[in-house]
Amino acid sequence: MAIEIKVPSIGESITEVTLSKWIKKEGDWVDRDEVIAELESEKATFEINAEQAGILHTIAKEDDTLNIGDVVCTIDNEAAKPAGAEKPEEEKKEEPKSAEVKPESKVEDKEKTDQPKEEKKDVKATPVAAAMMADRKVDVSIIKPSGSQGRITKNDVLGALENPGRALGKELFSREESPKKMSNLRRTISRRLVEAKNSTAMLTTFNEVDMSAIMELRTKYKETFKKTHEVGLGFMSFFTKAVCFALQEWPAVNSRLD
Repeated sequence: MAIEIKVPSIGESITEVTLSKWIKKEGDWVDRDEVIAELESEKATFEINAEQAGILHTIAKEDDTLNIGDVVCTIDNEAAKPAGAEKPEEEKKEEPKSAEVKPESKVEDKEKTDQPKEEKKDVKATPVAAAMMADRKVDVSIIKPSGSQGRITKNDVLGALENPGRALGKELFSREESPKKMSNLRRTISRRLVEAKNSTAMLTTFNEVDMSAIMELRTKYKETFKKTHEVGLGFMSFFTKAVCFALQEWPAVNSRLD
């Protein structure tokens, strides 16, 4: 017999929710009261549990908008429990016994933990690139090697120095878009923020930032920039570049409410 799992009533003013995430997948075995999915309303995120143990059969998909009382999934409580889902109690009881550590094994564990540290020091790089990294004290983890057999080249080090805020493994200033449906919670927050801005008096806050490095850079290249481009070097270009790097690392900030 299949048991239907429906969207529960979570408040008088809430009529629909969004299925944000399936914790259990189609065909998985679920135990009684086990969390199987996460739902998101315009006020909060909550979980739904399995009413009976059995095989899960999903109906709704992630990011679907569901009304209160809609069927999310069904559970076949007459199905046999798979052999892989059974965990003998004897194994659980024996686990604490195996946790006893002998003094000799502690020395071996220390040797094992020291080995990965030695492997991290072995970095493949050309002689010129290695000298540049040592001179500029560049972190190897921020450099993406492009040479043969994973070697770091001179151009890789120069690229890391010219673009210090670049996200690893991503193309710089790419035009790729990944549209995602805005959840009810984010939609409500956006609507309330706009309402608050239009109907209440807003205060402006200021955060102090150390601009000494930018001031020195602007003073150094101000005259050269003026002669080359016939326009003064202001601060807006620095702010714009910082925002571009920030949006590359946190693209969700650039999303919008359609």
